[in-house]
This record gives sequence, C-alpha cells and structure tokens, in this order.
Amino acid sequence: MKTLITSILIVLFNLSLIAQTPTTDDRTSKNEVVTVENIEWGWLNPLRGDKSPAAGKLWGDRTKNEPAGFLVKFKKGFSSPPHIHNITYRGVVIQGLLHNDDENAEKQWLPAGSYWQQPAGEAHITAADGEENMAFLDIQEGPYLVKPTSEAFDNGERPVNVDETNLVWLTANDIEWVAEKSNIETAFLWGVHNEKQLRATLLRLPAGFNGSIKNLSPNFRAVVISGRLTHQFTTKDTKKVLEPGSYFGVKENATSKISTDKKTVIYIRSNGDFKVKASE
Repeated sequence: MKTLITSILIVLFNLSLIAQTPTTDDRTSKNEVVTVENIEWGWLNPLRGDKSPAAGKLWGDRTKNEPAGFLVKFKKGFSSPPHIHNITYRGVVIQGLLHNDDENAEKQWLPAGSYWQQPAGEAHITAADGEENMAFLDIQEGPYLVKPTSEAFDNGERPVNVDETNLVWLTANDIEWVAEKSNIETAFLWGVHNEKQLRATLLRLPAGFNGSIKNLSPNFRAVVISGRLTHQFTTKDTKKVLEPGSYFGVKENATSKISTDKKTVIYIRSNGDFKVKASE
C-alpha cells in the first residue's frame, strides 16, 4: 500500500510540474529591433516541410527550453490535424482569419487584433481562411512541440478565444502609468500585475502620436500588431519604421522614442512596469 501511495504522489507531483506555466522570465532584455525585412523564416514543423506553416523568429529559440516569440504564416485553407502542444502558448492575430478550437467546434474565425490562449495538452485544430494569414505566438517555456492527441492531458489551464471586438479598452483616465492627455488606450490580456510577474498588454496609440516608452523592468518585449511605428532609442540612432510583425526589445531603465502616422496597436510583454509619455 505504501508503494502504491508513493507512486500516486509522484505522478501527482509530476503533473503539477507540467501544469505550471512560468509566471516570470529571468532572461533580461536588451535594446534591439527586428523589422519584418530582417526576420529569419523557417518551417514551424520542419518534418512536414511546406505542408507546415512558416515560422519567423523574433526573440528566443522555440526549439529550446526558453521563452520565445515568433510569427506564424498560414496559407488560405490551411487546417491542421487534431494535435496537442507540450507547452501553453498565447497568440494574437496580425493578418487574416484564424480558428483555434476543438476539432468538432464550429469555426470561430478570429480577425486581426484578436487574442487566443492554447493550454498545454489540450487537443485542438488550427485553421486559416484569409488570403494572407499571420499571427504572433508567445511562449514562456519550450521547446514548442506538436504531439498526437493520444498524449493529451489536462494541465489545469483553459483555452481562451477573444474576438477583437470583445477586447475591453481602458483610457488614460483608468491607467496610472499613462499621461491623461495622450489619448492612449490599453487592453490587458494575461498575467498578474504583481512585482516581477509576467503580463501582456495591448497598447493602442492614436495616429499622430509622438512620445516615448520607458521600461522599468528586467524584461520588456514589444510586437507591432497593426498600424505603423517609427522607432529609435536615441536621437543619434537612425529611425526605423516598424510594420506589423516587427519587434523591439528594451533594456531596463532604457527609453524608446516612438511616433505613429496611423492608429497603431502594440503587444507588450513585460516582467514589470513601464511608462508611456506623450511629448509636450
């Protein structure tokens, strides 16, 4: 009996380890920019070749046990076989229409700007229906693997699908770290706003915005979801135009100077606070 109880406890302990998607990121970010022209592309599932979606690296290495951010491109009509992933990932649609759900679920096509979360071990399919389809994926651990549904498990997390029209946007009046006259809006996606805890936010900047973002945490990474952003770290740096899919990282206590010529949405993943300020 003692042997049986010990075995059960070991199994439960191992399952608890599987269930714990990391809530912090101990890798410090640095000042860096990756424009869409400089993204390294490969296959998301190399074994399937061109039958697989294409994957473009933004930061980290999705094939190793580390946090990573990457883009995924799907051809029109793509539909994966039912499968699971060994780790939880979060995604934001940048272009086209994507569906991510149980294989028997009716299609819920998520347009650009929508958000979803896929828990580790949950059986699902992914499909695309736009002429061009692209999403940004964020993982807190790796490697990112595709496995058969026979290995499905429940890690305690639940899938989330939020259409862009169902996002809740807060204005500067509701946010302490944004100047009231900046006309900036934000939508919180995931995480906990405790000290050093990972969290993700969508930041919506109005057309004609000119200002800065100062990073106050060890880890800050941002991806342009829509619109267009002009970026530089100092006035001596060459200004870079960041189209949707572009990425910039900021080291702690450093500042990014940013401006827009159209309404722009940025996905910000940080290990703490940051401040957004419009120029006077």
